[in-house]
Amino acid sequence: MDPRTLLTVLHVAERLKDTTRHSYTSGGRHESVGEHSWRTALMAYFLKDEFPEADMDKVIRMCLIHDLGEAFTGDIPTFLKTSADEEKEDSLLDSWVATLPLPYRNEMAALYQEMSERKTLEAQIYKSLDGLEAVIQHNESDISTWLPNEYDLNLVYANDRVTFSPYLTWLREEIRQDTLKKIKAAEN
Repeated sequence: MDPRTLLTVLHVAERLKDTTRHSYTSGGRHESVGEHSWRTALMAYFLKDEFPEADMDKVIRMCLIHDLGEAFTGDIPTFLKTSADEEKEDSLLDSWVATLPLPYRNEMAALYQEMSERKTLEAQIYKSLDGLEAVIQHNESDISTWLPNEYDLNLVYANDRVTFSPYLTWLREEIRQDTLKKIKAAEN
């Protein structure tokens, strides 16, 4: 990729540093989409041994790019996002990906297609980690930042994403136990 094109791509990606999510950090500020994507990719890196049959480098790539569409639309919490919001984000992202030089254009388009279909082990792992990271982040934030619906949501979110994996099911249960401890501590 020529340097000018690379800089243009990086300028778009930089928007994710300033695009905040609904979640707060343990330090009390809104988390950025870039931070969420980074830690989701880090989770994939540390799970290589749990999935020796998976192409974890591909999972890491999926985690790194999964929210690039939010550079164009901003982040909408999952419990507020409509199908129209998803279509708009997908359309803007597809248009941007189409401007990328080869081979990146084709590679990213193929990754997004695979991620959307969620048929491969890699896509299932990525989608699970995306949801689990969000729940972990909520557990790390001050409970005063939680909306009323998040008490129940934090107990069940991503349950359906982990059923294919005993390890991720176990991890989800550990996260749920952290949520229950957090809620109980706030009640006392």
